[in-house]
Amino acid sequence: MNPFLPEAYQSDLILASKSPRRIDILRQLGFEFKIEPAGVAEQENGLDRDPYELPGILAGLKAARIAKKYPQATVIGADTVVIVDNRVLNKPRSDAEAAEFIRLLSGRTHTVVTGLAVLREGGSKTVSDRADSMVRFRSLTDLEIQGYVSSGEGRDKAGAYGIQGLGAGLVQSVEGCYFNVVGLPVALLLYLLNKIFR
Repeated sequence: MNPFLPEAYQSDLILASKSPRRIDILRQLGFEFKIEPAGVAEQENGLDRDPYELPGILAGLKAARIAKKYPQATVIGADTVVIVDNRVLNKPRSDAEAAEFIRLLSGRTHTVVTGLAVLREGGSKTVSDRADSMVRFRSLTDLEIQGYVSSGEGRDKAGAYGIQGLGAGLVQSVEGCYFNVVGLPVALLLYLLNKIFR
């Protein structure tokens, strides 16, 4: 069990995501939970949205879909995007696009935004917020970019990299929550869980 929340808060917890990174973080925190991916089409719901507001919208949609199926549960929805030049870098569709993303981020600072939504009682109780982190990449050579892309690590990740793995070698500095960059801002999650049970 998680030591930072009363045990009564931790029953019937559902993560509305199949992200291995989010699953690992929740397990590290000691939570027992079910995994129920929401299946929200991120591309379709992202049209004409402010890129900084998009993660919160998607997190809410994911959590609401699962909360309707399990009205007695506490549902966590999350969505993470990488933003540079006001452009959202989603999961790359190919290695060529992944290389384009990493090249765009090389030697620059970008923003990682994670929206979180926690719902209870079928969605009648809802709390939400977002975490922003600033990540600076070191300047990368073409050989380094191709080497990282060919590892395949970034194929299923927003921005085409994972900071918790080989992608750590891309990063010069992080300002803000490291776990936000991984995909689940821990301090914000604990705050929202405490808030929804007040």
